[in-house]
Amino acid sequence: MKTILPFLLLFFCAFSNAQTTAISGTVVDDNGQPLPGANIIVSGTSTGTVTDFDGAFNLNVSQNPPFSVQASMIGFSTATIEVTTNNQVLNFVLNEGTSLDEVVISASRTPERIFESPVTVERLGLKEIKNTASADFYDGLENLKGVDIHTNSLTFKSVNTRGFSAFANNRFMQLVDGMDNSTPALNFPIGNLVGMTETDVLSVELLPGASSALYGANAFNGILFMRSKNPFDHPGISASLKGGVTSQEAAGNNQYVDYSIRLAHKFSNKFAAKVNFGYLKGTDWVANSEVDQNSDGGSRTSNLNYNGINIYGDEVSQNLKSVAFALESAINPATGQPYLPAGANALVPSVRVSRTGYSESDLTDYEAKSVKADWGLYFRPWENDFEISYVGKIGTGTTLYQGLNRYNIENFFQEQHKLELRNENFFLRGYVVADKAGDSYDMVFTGININRAWKPDLNWFAEYAGTYVLTTLGGGTDAQAHEAARIQAEDGRFLPGSDGFKAAFNKSINDPDLRTGSKFQDASKYYHADANYNFSHLIDFADIQVGGSYRQYNLNSFGTIYTDTPENGPIDYSEYGIYTQIQKSLALSEDLNLKLTGSIRYDKSKFFDGFLSPRISAGLTVNRNHNIRASVQTGFRNPTTQDLFIGLDANRAILVGAAPENLERYSRDYPANDGNTYNQTGAAAYNNSYSENSVLRYQATGNQSDLLVSNPDLVKPEQVTSAEVGYRGKFNKLIIDFSAYYNSYKDFISQQYVISPLYGTAGDASGVEALNRNDYITYNTYTNSEANVNSYGASIGVSTKVLGNFDLGGSYTYTKLDFDQDAFPDFVTNFNTPEHKFKASFGNTNLFKNFGFNINYRFSDDYFWENTFATGLIPEYHVLDAQINLRVPSFKSTFKIGATNLLGDEYFSAIGTGHIGSMYYLSWTINNL
Repeated sequence: MKTILPFLLLFFCAFSNAQTTAISGTVVDDNGQPLPGANIIVSGTSTGTVTDFDGAFNLNVSQNPPFSVQASMIGFSTATIEVTTNNQVLNFVLNEGTSLDEVVISASRTPERIFESPVTVERLGLKEIKNTASADFYDGLENLKGVDIHTNSLTFKSVNTRGFSAFANNRFMQLVDGMDNSTPALNFPIGNLVGMTETDVLSVELLPGASSALYGANAFNGILFMRSKNPFDHPGISASLKGGVTSQEAAGNNQYVDYSIRLAHKFSNKFAAKVNFGYLKGTDWVANSEVDQNSDGGSRTSNLNYNGINIYGDEVSQNLKSVAFALESAINPATGQPYLPAGANALVPSVRVSRTGYSESDLTDYEAKSVKADWGLYFRPWENDFEISYVGKIGTGTTLYQGLNRYNIENFFQEQHKLELRNENFFLRGYVVADKAGDSYDMVFTGININRAWKPDLNWFAEYAGTYVLTTLGGGTDAQAHEAARIQAEDGRFLPGSDGFKAAFNKSINDPDLRTGSKFQDASKYYHADANYNFSHLIDFADIQVGGSYRQYNLNSFGTIYTDTPENGPIDYSEYGIYTQIQKSLALSEDLNLKLTGSIRYDKSKFFDGFLSPRISAGLTVNRNHNIRASVQTGFRNPTTQDLFIGLDANRAILVGAAPENLERYSRDYPANDGNTYNQTGAAAYNNSYSENSVLRYQATGNQSDLLVSNPDLVKPEQVTSAEVGYRGKFNKLIIDFSAYYNSYKDFISQQYVISPLYGTAGDASGVEALNRNDYITYNTYTNSEANVNSYGASIGVSTKVLGNFDLGGSYTYTKLDFDQDAFPDFVTNFNTPEHKFKASFGNTNLFKNFGFNINYRFSDDYFWENTFATGLIPEYHVLDAQINLRVPSFKSTFKIGATNLLGDEYFSAIGTGHIGSMYYLSWTINNL
């Protein structure tokens, strides 16, 4: 700080003013305990400071007495003292309030008591962040009512509310100081991998459910708002040093470290700056499931077509009869001899056989790492609340991601830059988000292409079928013939650790063509601008706001994910929205107050008609201690960049986005078993296709009436109508927060597997002939379901003080999918949410002087996980986290010892991920105000 930040002062020294009045003092709670981090501000100005670790403050004010000074802190009452003389000492006592007194911004885009919010809001403030038993504040979100977190990796967790959860969660928005931190390439947030450092977090608000009326297309399932500390209000140096071990049966005990530091300085009442840095490194949760995805409980030795969940390369399989048919008269160019002996077709059985794969642990070292930094310059030219700021963020890291396949996201890089003008009545901001994939790669295709580098699929299956025939002719049984066939086909296979394996591995992860490699390549970005103006200071009869946003996408995957090949050119498109809100409070009587809120937003994307999202809500407050609320709103979700422009051969199927101009952008030549080569574009998936399930039925029965022409419609926006009622109330020390909702979806965005014949037309004899000869391509299309999809649920949270000064809280959440699966057997909703969840906490921030503790418990009911990578049942789990902490004021420090999953019962929240073990940590936090 002494060597860097003062240089910035040179640009602002002209604005310095002489300070004339000095004040000092302390802030304590009603038990006499100091309150570090309390806000001290001169009433009617932006001049202020915060208390230090001992609750003390000093402030120089550029005005003469008399004037008033206000002390406040979230969770406590606000106190005001009048200053009448220079060098006056002010001693504030703040009475502890309740969570209902806390102020939130997210629900209405304007500050209001959480008690009076028109919709459900969950909040994590400084007190909760400091006392969480989780390893960091982001993990602590899992203890909030109604929140689901799915763990991809030690450094990548997906937050969701109210169902339809996935790791690629583009239904849920995550904002950091107003900036969307979803990645341009993936179109969803990757947890806190490149997000905030804990020492800079001011508050976290979570708004569950549809919020399109104020926040646009991606605010469909909910929004997570993270706010950082402004250096004007929170100057100083703070740091957090955390170390410990992760413990997992599959990985053993492994060290991890997590460091962060914050430097902030208020140079004057006009200029302040801050810098943050964070570093985390550890070993990820090892995924080693060998459960067969193609049958119940099979293994490589018992199932010819084995496809282990965390075994990669065995996804490649063929029907031996089809192989024999295709190679009936083909000559092996390497030997000059037929691939198969004469008469092989009659001896080869109609069974599927898969190649032998590699374990995930052969393809990654399970390193988990996150390095991030951000900086901000803040300028208040008139020493009031008008502020101009520039914020920059960069982050890089290594993590695991599970989507269509399992990915090793290595040295991923993301940056954000924001310029913002704001005061208490308006903001205008613009920012850019850009990413680079670094050295990331697809582990499934790595396994597949190591196999292919050693022996092409055609040769492997030909050797297998030929050896099977020869063994059968020699008198061997079917089992003996299959055993001999695999031994022969596997002869010379690259073993993990061998030179051949290493060479093939390195070649694959550096090759972006998925036919031969597995590199994940991308350098996409988007530009975003939004603004809001609140007219409440100009209009008396109601609070009125207007605002809008604009976003421009620039996709650049070099043709490896999207159809942005050099031949097609880049992909650019935009979307915008405008909105307004009116809010009116009516005093019905001395004890009754009615708040009415109405808002509406219009959004338009390049590819779709404009859409209106209205919301109306009402909140009735009784005696300031009871509030009943109700709201109805509509929301919508635009198809994502992948829904529109993906063009990816994922082995299982080819993914083709449904933007009209994308259909011809995907084009490839395919050799057919009739001896010809056919060019097919992505349009075939939508205009000339059968449903995959009907083809599978036809192949099993031979009955052509089982075939169903698919030809799915192009994707369009998804809509939801959401109704919610709720109650918040305070009964002496008991606080209750209840909400219930019902969501009805229209045009639910889904993916559908289809099969397109290489020649002929789906539905006629030539199309059937192509199916018979295995001359077809499987596609995964993006479309909208005709099915009626509804969901509903309720949650209740209670908190109170017991045994004097102990905090006790708990919540229960019920979530239910309302969908007729029998009527739409081929439709997959990906609801992925437990029906019942229960959470509880017990602690005391001041059990005795400077010592506190906290315990968190979570229960999740079992549920069925559906995803493109794997499906299966998630068993119920119980998790207990705990921490104890000691404040040492003389060192301005807090020491914490904690453990997550203290019971040691490993669990998982999605099929295919590593089982989550325990984490034990010791942290030292210095001067974190």
